[in-house]
Amino acid sequence: MKHFEYAPGMSATTPHAAPTKLELLELLAAIGTAQWRDFASAAARHGLTSTQAKVLAQLNGPLPMRGLAALLVCDASNVTGIVDRLEARELVRREPAPADRRVKNVVATEAGREVMRRVREEMQATHGALDTLDDAESATLYALLERLRPTLEKDI
Repeated sequence: MKHFEYAPGMSATTPHAAPTKLELLELLAAIGTAQWRDFASAAARHGLTSTQAKVLAQLNGPLPMRGLAALLVCDASNVTGIVDRLEARELVRREPAPADRRVKNVVATEAGREVMRRVREEMQATHGALDTLDDAESATLYALLERLRPTLEKDI
């Protein structure tokens, strides 16, 4: 596999060999795996499994149990156990959906939001990697990832 390195002075207009889609996919997978490992390690320091932390990370507002199952790509019965354990620690609560009281939404508590804030803050490997970028590189990376995100999340 070819490795493409950023060199000072390189820009989108600087001619260089473009990586193949396979090379881009492999690089994204490697970065995603490293970021996930860092996330799981930080979550474990707070007594959370990586899946429990992933659930908390998804809760930017009320989310139905079925919606959590879809995001986790698992059966709704698996989500029940995960939410039970988070609820026992008072990191989430269940509440009836306003439109259909039979549907239970999961909501992060203040304690749950605080734990996720600390987990993200403690992801030292990820922070260290991002610290190698200057402001312009960070802005470029953000814009590129923001551009990819809607396409990748459209079926979620």
